[in-house]
Amino acid sequence: MMQNNYAYSRDLLDYCIRDEVHFIYASSAAIYGASREFREGRECEAPINVYGYSKFLFDQLVRRRFEERTAQIAGLRYFNVYGEREQHKGRMASVVYHFFNQYRATGHVRLFSGSGGYGDGEQRRDFVSVEDCVSVNLFLLDHPGRSGIFNVGTGAAQTYNEVAAATVNAARRARGEAPLTLAAMRERGVIQYIAFPEDLRGRYQSYTQADLSALRSAGYDAPFLDVEQGVGRYCQKLVQRSGA
Repeated sequence: MMQNNYAYSRDLLDYCIRDEVHFIYASSAAIYGASREFREGRECEAPINVYGYSKFLFDQLVRRRFEERTAQIAGLRYFNVYGEREQHKGRMASVVYHFFNQYRATGHVRLFSGSGGYGDGEQRRDFVSVEDCVSVNLFLLDHPGRSGIFNVGTGAAQTYNEVAAATVNAARRARGEAPLTLAAMRERGVIQYIAFPEDLRGRYQSYTQADLSALRSAGYDAPFLDVEQGVGRYCQKLVQRSGA
């Protein structure tokens, strides 16, 4: 983790500063850990796992060397990204991908039971479509004068229940079936809850919501897809790819 996310990234940073190469890199919302404020400030950063810590260390290095830059340097703190071309990630693929495959295979999806003061499936995160992440990258490519560390999320937290319901209904729509309410999904056992894993207690973000002030100040003004829009579009692509 440290070799890939810190040491190798440091080598890339050295190269880009030395040779005046634009550098847009992937940071992560994992840097914020259990914080309740998701703004690109040191006081908001408290990673709770090695992945988040590795990203945190590299962002600190970028900050220390920021005035040395000879070209654009932009770090993008991605929140919970979902969307096309993530199959290779296996268990690390988005919950949307896993919910879709669970529902198609078994007719139900499984969510964590309550944790961190939240009810069953009510943990809230900022789920952002990869389509929007690509748009932010293209904006920065087109505006090489914009440098800094930027959150990339929708700016709105939504529950895992909402994500699961959007996924199920997108799959049902592809079959010509009527949508179900969350209550109906629970009643029919379409949405089920499993015990929260003990090994994740104290190392799990139950709530995230990107503060987009810095990104908006940099000039990015496009709207972001919400879960219902983005998940629906993604699941349609998954259905087309499966051929069913």
